[in-house]
Amino acid sequence: MSESAAERPANRLVHSTSPYLLQHAHNPVDWYPWGEEALTRARSEDRPILLSIGYSSCHWCHVMERESFENDAIAALMNANFVCIKVDREERPDLDDIYMAATLAMNRGQGGWPMTVFLTPDQQPFFAGTYFPPEDRYGRPGFPTLLERISQIWREDRAGIADQAMKVAEFLRGNAEARLEGEPSIESWDAFEEQCASEFDSRFGGFGSAPKFPPHQALLVLLRQGRRDAESRARFMATTTLDAMAAGGIYDHVGGGFARYSTDREWLVPHFEKMLYDNAQLARAYTEAFQITGRSEYSRVARETLDYVLREMTSRDGGFYSATDADSEGVEGKFFVWTQGEIETLLGGVKDASAFCDYYDVTATGNWEGHTILNTRFPREEVAKRHELSVEALDGIIAKGRCLLYGERSKRVPPALDDKTLTSWNGLMIGAMAEAGRVFGEPRYLEAARRAAAFLWEAHRRDGRLLRSSRKGTAQGEAFLEDYAFLANALIDLSEAGSAESQIWLDRARELAESILDLFASKDGAFFSTSRFNETLLLRHREGHDGATPSANACAALALARLGVHFDRGSFRDAASRAVAAYGLAVEKQPRAFPTSLLVLDFLRSGPTEIALVGDPTDERMRALDRVVAGTFIAQRVIARGDGSPSQQPLLRGKTLVNGAPAVYICRNYACEAPITDPEALRAKLTAGG
Repeated sequence: MSESAAERPANRLVHSTSPYLLQHAHNPVDWYPWGEEALTRARSEDRPILLSIGYSSCHWCHVMERESFENDAIAALMNANFVCIKVDREERPDLDDIYMAATLAMNRGQGGWPMTVFLTPDQQPFFAGTYFPPEDRYGRPGFPTLLERISQIWREDRAGIADQAMKVAEFLRGNAEARLEGEPSIESWDAFEEQCASEFDSRFGGFGSAPKFPPHQALLVLLRQGRRDAESRARFMATTTLDAMAAGGIYDHVGGGFARYSTDREWLVPHFEKMLYDNAQLARAYTEAFQITGRSEYSRVARETLDYVLREMTSRDGGFYSATDADSEGVEGKFFVWTQGEIETLLGGVKDASAFCDYYDVTATGNWEGHTILNTRFPREEVAKRHELSVEALDGIIAKGRCLLYGERSKRVPPALDDKTLTSWNGLMIGAMAEAGRVFGEPRYLEAARRAAAFLWEAHRRDGRLLRSSRKGTAQGEAFLEDYAFLANALIDLSEAGSAESQIWLDRARELAESILDLFASKDGAFFSTSRFNETLLLRHREGHDGATPSANACAALALARLGVHFDRGSFRDAASRAVAAYGLAVEKQPRAFPTSLLVLDFLRSGPTEIALVGDPTDERMRALDRVVAGTFIAQRVIARGDGSPSQQPLLRGKTLVNGAPAVYICRNYACEAPITDPEALRAKLTAGG
């Protein structure tokens, strides 16, 4: 029998570091966190497990909680017939990977969150779905109907359930162990562009129709493919998408930063949650787009995105928070939308405020449920002309209006903040901050990256291994491959950007790379998603393709490839090649799904440009050279920094000042050119070779 509410111990979720689990701590459901206590109870009482996986900023997760998990009658059904386990997918991507694969397999490729999976006591899935309403509707059974039906089948047809569970488990293991090794051909690079073109929305940018997700990594590949030709198809696809996202409602025109995805083709109506990983990857994409095109608009968007993170998503310790919710006061998007009356009242004292409304598509009827989601449908020049203003005057109106709106919005009830710090997502943001600090010459971005990296190295390590997450001073959970891989690349970025203690960050990245080889390697060269210290689950998952975040396998390979050059470690480069080749057949067949792997392949095949900056970083002559390097997009490069004194670092060995002056050494294909001391000569050389 299930324990009564009076007999139950204090809610088992109440001590979690996950804001998502804490949100469910008050439910009448007898939730367990994933762990031996729940699994032992399922085995001892011979009960099926009801596994619910979601995350704190998930809109439909909140809906299902309100409708079902806070419903006493539905909770009673759950408690009477199942061992109920609640999981935060962001803290346990290993569980999410396995059971999302099961959900997709059992639902013809359909999946999402909340994820609702029913398991045998030995963790084998036998039924899976996503959101279920509290009663039969939307063409799907209500949650009570489903609970009663599965409970009945568990009692009356155990053999059928066992057979289904065994088949699903065998299918998942077979996929995880599939042999996909092969050497991807150079044609995969061109095939990627062809596949993107076949899905490209030439009118609104992006790929496919609604919903549209920002194609972070694909943009990086397309920008590289089109970097030399402003008229190329690859650059057109990249810039059209970047322009459309920055103009659309998916971008927060008041506070900066991007929402997770657009519900429509036009990028107008977002799903209003903001994720750290989206903003990290998009900030990097806009930074690189600025380097390639020189367009100030891309610099503005990158800076505003990073400024938003520094202002609203950074802890006092320096770590970056994970996400903000789509809802506030129980209403999706309420924090972000406006009426014309509200804006006219706020801007009443601003001359030509009508131009502000015109620029941001503010009308009496609104563009979404009677409200307005700010977006920019027309170029500034066109709006200025309509209102008989100069562009400079319009810019002043826009700047003042945005400031007034931000101040007013700050008085509203904000969306919930997921204030846990994840190692992997922080790695992505550290890398974006470091690169933006380098490119824009912005010390505060570089300092933010350094602080976050120092915090992770101090607080997210135990016994020499990384931990997954922390919240309010408590760090926990064995880290996963993505944590090691993303952070390793971030520390390389930090070193190459010129952060203080540059060599220390590089040495720490090498330490992480050695841990990757020790903890995650498989026989065929690919890296498992979990380490040998992670919990043993139904299977040991691994994945080669990109998702909402870059492939951890490919990022591990990238870190190894970069460090192989920095430290002249052939074993690192060989491991990187094997990791990517482990998915070679899949890359060859569907390169569109493997953009990060393609970037690694390009790095390995082309060989990076090696740039050694030698001189006192406070010397203005050194700064001038550094600005040239920062302002030039180089598709594949490594950067080493030294002061001219003898160094054991391979890229700096033998490289000195030139007649007392700072110098830059450029090496390609194991050959170094004469040192350069003149900024314009350096610009010409880098532009010719980049």
